[in-house]
Amino acid sequence: MIRSTCENALQVIRKAEQEFSLDPEHIIEKSYHMTTVLRNLLCTVKKNVLEKGFSDENEEINFFKSIKPQILGKLIFYNKVFRIEASCPVVTGKMHHKYFSNELNLLKQEYKEHFYNTDFYRYYRTGRTEWDHHFFCRGKIDLHEGVNSFVFEIDTQFSTYYDYKVARIIANELLYSYLVSKIEPDTQQATIFSDGNVANRDFFWTDSKNALIELIYALHASGSISHGKAGIRKISMVFQLLFRIQLGDVHHAYHRMKDRTDSKSIFLDQLKLSLKQHMEKEV
Repeated sequence: MIRSTCENALQVIRKAEQEFSLDPEHIIEKSYHMTTVLRNLLCTVKKNVLEKGFSDENEEINFFKSIKPQILGKLIFYNKVFRIEASCPVVTGKMHHKYFSNELNLLKQEYKEHFYNTDFYRYYRTGRTEWDHHFFCRGKIDLHEGVNSFVFEIDTQFSTYYDYKVARIIANELLYSYLVSKIEPDTQQATIFSDGNVANRDFFWTDSKNALIELIYALHASGSISHGKAGIRKISMVFQLLFRIQLGDVHHAYHRMKDRTDSKSIFLDQLKLSLKQHMEKEV
């Protein structure tokens, strides 16, 4: 049983990320620190997996589909942030904007080459589970599927190959949000929150930022806004304007929610309970 090991690993990540900041002045130092923390954490988890193994197939699938990709995906993300920032020629100006725009274009190209229109990407993004035993159990790599040559370098005792693909998806989602924030910095967004933009200053969000982000993602996932055509970024900006609140990196916060060991939708669960109690009270 490695459940306690996984829970401890996710707690370490949550604690480290609470202290992490995208402050430009310290981003290189902070991203390097996160890379080191996650690399050591992955080594520790690997040692425990190899020593203790899994209690059953479901535990193995959960680990390679959810747990390991979260650790590895964030390791890839922070390492990319470190490399990008360490190579940035200037801190402001047109060259700075062009540099991060080029990085964003490279990321989009990577998506088109390695993810777009692939069967596995659609399988993962639509939340399907019927082939989990094939994708997320060790020793089931089928070379007839035309896998990447990277598969010959992995440790087959600690990878199913597809766990790495999920990690790449997670890393790229985080990196996309990060690069967009560099191209459209918070100083531009700050004008949205000026006093003249909202008539009623008494109308504001009083719960946690994570609660609002959870609600935003739920509305996006359900397709309740603009027939599902509105993106997360646009929806979050509308709510930030409406409630006079700055949410920061919503994609990063969302991936931290996915690490929760209990309910992954704490706020939505509480909303449902509150409404039910309110209805019963009125009867």
